[in-house]
Amino acid sequence: MTISRRTILAGLGAAPAVALLPRSAYAAYPDRPIHLIVPFAPGGNADTVARIVGDQMSKHLRQTVVVENRAGAGGAIGAQFVAHAAPDGYTLLTGSNGPLTVSPFVHAHLGYDPLKDFVAVALTSYVPHALIMANKSKIGTIAELIARSKKTPVTIATSGVGSATHMTLARFKAATGANITHVPYRGGGAMMPDLIAGNVDGAMTEFSTALSLHKGGKAHLIAVAAAHRSKLAPEIPTFIEGGVKGFTAQSYVGIVAPAKTPPAVVAQLQKAIAAGLSGGSAPERLRGLGGEVASPGQMTSKGFAAFIRTDYDNMRQAAKLAGITPQ
Repeated sequence: MTISRRTILAGLGAAPAVALLPRSAYAAYPDRPIHLIVPFAPGGNADTVARIVGDQMSKHLRQTVVVENRAGAGGAIGAQFVAHAAPDGYTLLTGSNGPLTVSPFVHAHLGYDPLKDFVAVALTSYVPHALIMANKSKIGTIAELIARSKKTPVTIATSGVGSATHMTLARFKAATGANITHVPYRGGGAMMPDLIAGNVDGAMTEFSTALSLHKGGKAHLIAVAAAHRSKLAPEIPTFIEGGVKGFTAQSYVGIVAPAKTPPAVVAQLQKAIAAGLSGGSAPERLRGLGGEVASPGQMTSKGFAAFIRTDYDNMRQAAKLAGITPQ
C-alpha cells in the first residue's frame, strides 16, 4: 500500500499537538539535575546554606541538586550567569545581599538588573555580621581597634568588593572614623587562612563563618552586628555595646530564578524549600551556624520579593552614608 504525502500531512494534523513538541516542553519538572549556583567561593555562609538547602530541595523534588560555585566581583559573576540562563527552573541562584542589593551601588556595569532579571523563590535564612580579629593583632575591642587605626592603618578583609560585608565595613568606617584598609577576597572562606596566619589584622564576615574560628581559638571575635548578643557566643558584645550607636548588619540567603521562569515551576521550588526548612535537622543546622530561619511569609516568592526591594532601598541609603559610588 502506497501512502501519499497528503495522507501523511493529514495524519500529522490529526495527531495531538503535544506529540509534536520536544520532550522538554511537556516533561514533568524536574526531570534532570538542578544547578544551584553559589556566586562565591566554597566555605562561606552562602555556600554552607546552599548545601543545606540544596540537600532538602533534592529530597522533596526527588531530583539531584548540584551546588556549583562561580565566584567573583562580589557575587556579580555568578549572578550574571544565572540571569542569562534559560528560565526553565534548572539553573538557580543562591541570592544574597552582595549580588542582589549591594552590587548595584558598587559596580557601574553589572551586566544584569537584580530587580528585573530574577524572580524570587524563597528567603531561607539570615545571619548577623561580625568582626573577628587575628590573634597576632592583639586587638580585643572596638575601642582598641579605633585607637590602633589612628596610629597605623588596620587591615580588614571582606568576602569581596561589592559584598554585603564590604558595605558593612564601609558603614563602620563612616560611623567611627577608623583608619581601615579594605582587603577584598574571593569569598568568605578564601580569606580565613590569611586571617589565621595574621596576614590581615581582621575580617568583617558573617557570624556563622567566624564562630568556629573563635571557638577553636584560631582568631577572636570582638563584636557582632546584632541588636542582642548571640546565645552561641554570649561573651561577645554587640557593636552597639562597643559604642557604635544603632549599628546592625546581616547577610541573607535565598533562592532566585531567572525572570520568566514559569510560575508553576517557581511554586514547586518554593514548596520544596519551605517543606525542607519547616522541620527536621535543617533548621537546627542553620541555627547552629548562628543564623535565623526565615519566617513562613518570607519563605514565599511574594514575601522574598518584598524583602529584596526593602533591602535594596536600604542599601541605597547605606551607600550614600558611606560615600560609596558605582565604579
